[in-house]
Amino acid sequence: MAGQVFVLQILVVALIITAAVVTLALQARRNSTHEAEARSRAVATTFAYSPQTLTAMTGPNPSEALQPVADRIVRVTDVDLIVVYSSDGVRYTHPDPSKIGKPVVGPLKPPTSPRTQQIDTSKGRAVVSYVPVTRPDGTIVGTVGVGITVHKVAGMAAEQLPVLLGTAGGALAVCAGGTALVSRRLLRQTHGLGPVEMTRMYDHHDAVLHAVREGVLIVEGDGQLVLANDEARRLLDLPTDAERRQVTDLGLSPDIVELMTSERTATDEVLLSADRLLAVNKRRTVPDDRGAGSVVTLRDTTELRALSGRAEASRERLSLLYDAGARIGSSLDVERTAHELAKVAVPRFADLVTVDLAEEVLRGEEPTGRSTVMRRAGVSTVHTGLPLMAVGETVRFPDATPQARCVKSGRAVLEADLSTAEGWRTLAPDRAEELLGHGFHSLIAVPLRARGTVLGSVDFWRSERAEPYDEGDVLFAEELSAWAAVALDNARRYTREHALAVTLQRSLLPRDLPDLSALEAAHRYLPAQAGVGGDWFDVIELSGARVALVVGDVVGHGLHAAATMGRLRTAVHNFATLDLPPDELLARVDDLVARLDRERADQGDDEGLIGATCLYVVYDPAVGRCSVARAGHPPPALVLPDGTVSFPDLPASPLLGLGGLPFETTEFEVPEGSQLVLYTDGLIESRDRDIDAGLEILRGALSHPDRTPEQTCDAVLDALLPNGGNDDVALLVARTRVLDPERVADWDVPAEAAAVPSVRAHVTRQLAAWDLTDASFTTELILSELVTNAIRHGTVPIHVRLLRDRNLICEVSDGSSTSPHLRQAADTDEGGRGLFLVARYAERWGTRYTPTGKVIWTEQPLDGTPGEPGGSMSGDDVLDLWSDATL
Repeated sequence: MAGQVFVLQILVVALIITAAVVTLALQARRNSTHEAEARSRAVATTFAYSPQTLTAMTGPNPSEALQPVADRIVRVTDVDLIVVYSSDGVRYTHPDPSKIGKPVVGPLKPPTSPRTQQIDTSKGRAVVSYVPVTRPDGTIVGTVGVGITVHKVAGMAAEQLPVLLGTAGGALAVCAGGTALVSRRLLRQTHGLGPVEMTRMYDHHDAVLHAVREGVLIVEGDGQLVLANDEARRLLDLPTDAERRQVTDLGLSPDIVELMTSERTATDEVLLSADRLLAVNKRRTVPDDRGAGSVVTLRDTTELRALSGRAEASRERLSLLYDAGARIGSSLDVERTAHELAKVAVPRFADLVTVDLAEEVLRGEEPTGRSTVMRRAGVSTVHTGLPLMAVGETVRFPDATPQARCVKSGRAVLEADLSTAEGWRTLAPDRAEELLGHGFHSLIAVPLRARGTVLGSVDFWRSERAEPYDEGDVLFAEELSAWAAVALDNARRYTREHALAVTLQRSLLPRDLPDLSALEAAHRYLPAQAGVGGDWFDVIELSGARVALVVGDVVGHGLHAAATMGRLRTAVHNFATLDLPPDELLARVDDLVARLDRERADQGDDEGLIGATCLYVVYDPAVGRCSVARAGHPPPALVLPDGTVSFPDLPASPLLGLGGLPFETTEFEVPEGSQLVLYTDGLIESRDRDIDAGLEILRGALSHPDRTPEQTCDAVLDALLPNGGNDDVALLVARTRVLDPERVADWDVPAEAAAVPSVRAHVTRQLAAWDLTDASFTTELILSELVTNAIRHGTVPIHVRLLRDRNLICEVSDGSSTSPHLRQAADTDEGGRGLFLVARYAERWGTRYTPTGKVIWTEQPLDGTPGEPGGSMSGDDVLDLWSDATL
């Protein structure tokens, strides 16, 4: 059939081509002459009417101007010749140069208007057009003649013949391609089957349509039922003449009728028809045509409904277990974990959940036995006003209760019918009746077991659902409780470790700050909510009434950080007793941290010490100056008496333990009544706030100089950490004082032994002025020894200073860096007993180095009592220090 169609198309196309060629030949012969006339006249008219033509013809040499233009137009327009004549017939232009300037043979009268004539030439028939050239006033100055042979135009028409033939060939190709496509599509749709095979195939399709166990309906757009297979007739109980009737007249359920007559589609939509639950699918026969019909399939899901209900319950329980794994144990807090367990099971598994834990678990300890005395740790319910024990109350479960039985046996206990059970009533009979009145009808009590230890129990109560708990619910409750027990045990163990770390850390921090005349100090320490850090602070009393303020932070958390913090605080204490400058003290602590880090690495400890920060401030109340150095720590805040808050610009140094760069000391004036505020980074930095914002908040909180240090601490914490912080925080606030100049006395001492009596005289007068005559003897003795040693073993300048503080402080400085040492003098030694006397009469003594030398200092009570208890020495005791031979 496709071949026959193709042959017919070829014949039709051939006839069309033949007719077109004949028509084109006849029309070309007739139109060639007209085309030649039109072209010659158009060229002649254009040339004649050109202003340049008139100008050239009236000029001195017309041929020289017009001949090139004529040649160019001949080449461009494909005419045979262009001849320009004067009014008397002389040629200005001609294809033959020999004829230019010669008159035309015979009379030539210039035409008054354009005209065309046909002539026969040796090249065939030609057409010549004449157009006059006139001045603006109408005077004729010459004529333009243009000739073209007719065969040129006929050849141009013949050029269209290949186009015609190409078009015809393309049409044949399109016809052949279309025929091939039609043939291929027919073969594909019929699968190469003939009429007999096609008939048999449609019979098979009809048999399959009526044999499938799924109803099929085809409904037209106007609601008429076109087709219904046997299964659809059975499921919908259709009459025998249902086809070609409206679906609204078939007695179907309203929901099914509404779906069939609507424009919407449906996918597994469950509808009720009589006593069957049908899963209905509906699609349009033409997807994009809203007026088209639709195909509806029906599937009976009545028997599958019960199975799907059980599958849905299993899916919900798996989802609940997944949510429990994600929500229970989100924090390492025992009570919060118990509350999360109670919340996650309500209302998806129970209508009331109570969680009771052993007292030891809440304290972080491991239960020693299976006690039935517990504390309520979590409650969640869908009801309000239930007679329940509050969280935190102690619960004593009698032996007959399900809770006591599950704790002692280690297995869940099911009470499927609370109205007939008696054991659970023994806990609180009145409450039991009220719970029954609220509809509670079944209970599962499950022990919370982890690592073989029972931590408590959890009770699941049901009231809203009619079906009671069964054995399947018991298995699920045990699995849910097992997840929660692991989280509770982790929280318990963390609570124990956290309590140990906090206890250790607080034991390593100063309990009380010393009472000093140089400053008034207050402190705050806030441990982290999760984990114990290594933040610490200290106030250390130094010689010369000076005070060292220290704040540090060990990188990391836990017992390791707390223990390292204690070691660093002890090291800073020891180095501070040497009266080292701040930069040198930090350098020695840096070496200590690096050595600790190497020791841990050598022991194979992966939690090696990364580093620590420290800020060390020395305040001298005698001169009102501070010396500060820091190692990777935020700078202190200085609050002046007028309320100005600044953060001194201190040189930045690396963390302790990293090494590399030296530390630097910075000094600045501190007016009396100012506040020095030292803190750790946990105060100003948090997850939702950067350091710069924290410093600005701190600046605002400190801009109240009238507050006491205690009030300043409270204000700072309220402003920066109203709800506590994620990191531990150490805060130290000190209000400075300056010693009254009347309580300071100093003298320069010449480097000669004769100056010692003069020093004693000055001291006696000064002590009398301070009303400290009781301390004159010991002070004169101490200064005599110290000045004598400075004169003998030191270098100039030698200076003496007395400070009346809580103690009497004596200082002798010289330009030497050699430090004296206390030793036991031999019987034959002339010296070596002076420092022994100083040590016996002074309460404390020591040496500190300065950029220009050293200072030997002593402290003694204001009443002159010798420093060593029970160590008062008489004159004879002093003489006994030297042998008779020496004397």
